[in-house]
Amino acid sequence: MQVIDWDLAVATGVRLVRPGPQVSREEARQAVAELRRLSREAEGHVRDFTRIDSAPPEAATIVDRPGWIRANVDGFKVVFEPLTQKVSPNMPAIVGAVGSRITGVEVGAVLAFLASRVLGQYELFLPPDPDGRAPTGRLTLVAPNIVHTEREMGVNARDFRLWVCLHEETHRVQFTGVPWLREYVRTQMTDFLLASDMDLTTLLERLRAASDAVADAIKGGDGNLIEAIQTPEQKAVLDRVTAVMTLVEGHGDYVMDAVGPSVVPSVAEIRARFQRRREGGSRIDQLIRRLLGIELKMKQYAEGSHFVRTVVETAGMDGFNRVWTSPETLPTKEEITAPQVWMSRVLGTHSLASPENAPPRDPSAGAEAAGPGA
Repeated sequence: MQVIDWDLAVATGVRLVRPGPQVSREEARQAVAELRRLSREAEGHVRDFTRIDSAPPEAATIVDRPGWIRANVDGFKVVFEPLTQKVSPNMPAIVGAVGSRITGVEVGAVLAFLASRVLGQYELFLPPDPDGRAPTGRLTLVAPNIVHTEREMGVNARDFRLWVCLHEETHRVQFTGVPWLREYVRTQMTDFLLASDMDLTTLLERLRAASDAVADAIKGGDGNLIEAIQTPEQKAVLDRVTAVMTLVEGHGDYVMDAVGPSVVPSVAEIRARFQRRREGGSRIDQLIRRLLGIELKMKQYAEGSHFVRTVVETAGMDGFNRVWTSPETLPTKEEITAPQVWMSRVLGTHSLASPENAPPRDPSAGAEAAGPGA
């Protein structure tokens, strides 16, 4: 028995998602071809800059908004499988049937909202390949959203597309070049799901907490649904997930801007306009972003980028890359905001970069980070 009706989630999301920008058939063909080419070009820039050996690159998968929804549902099925196995045997049939349809509609509505905003992502969790030949992850770019955003901001299309590819390619390099990282994230997510309590009393308490979070967000507060419905056990796991995702997102943001000046001439203009766009939006849009934790993700970009920049400027790229040694060398949630504490613990105190080990100074380092993932 399913915890979430995935088919209904897809149907709901595809039905509710807004159409993309108006483009001719030729414009669409050219955009897809260029995004595929730039995703391959970005790999070389990222590999040389980060000094991480990764799996051989593959051209990005280019999707439209409904395609992004379907791809993410496939990934969610993989992530939620442990919870489904835990809950299904003990769930009354009528409760499962009704509950899965409700959650299916809810998930579909959330995906419809996100599908018009996400520019790209590295899909970590793909359905198993029976032949064992498919890659374990996939770089995906949402062409309509990239075209819409570059038009809305009035920036150079080629520069913006490569800038986005640099960020998403960094994630591919991270998760294919650091052998243990993907499984670490998956284990943390599984632990988070399995730490949930499924008895009726607890579920009612979560619903009340969710209602309070909605009310707080409407009044302009910081409440979001993810924090509202977690158990104390889940909070400890979520802190670890937050730390590692802040690191990988911040690393992606740092790389896209640091590599940018040499290959993306208008990177400073793109970053400034992209940040202004992030801070805009209608009141309803801002409310939904708070409830879904998207505002928290924007904060992660900024904090993670600051962590990476501080360590690289102090200890060099090779010193920073010690972060990928093992789960024990990852920064904690507290260390993300205190890079010197991480350097003291992992590198030893006062680790300074030699001139040949330090990367070029990032000219946009003063800009607050806000990457393109969502």
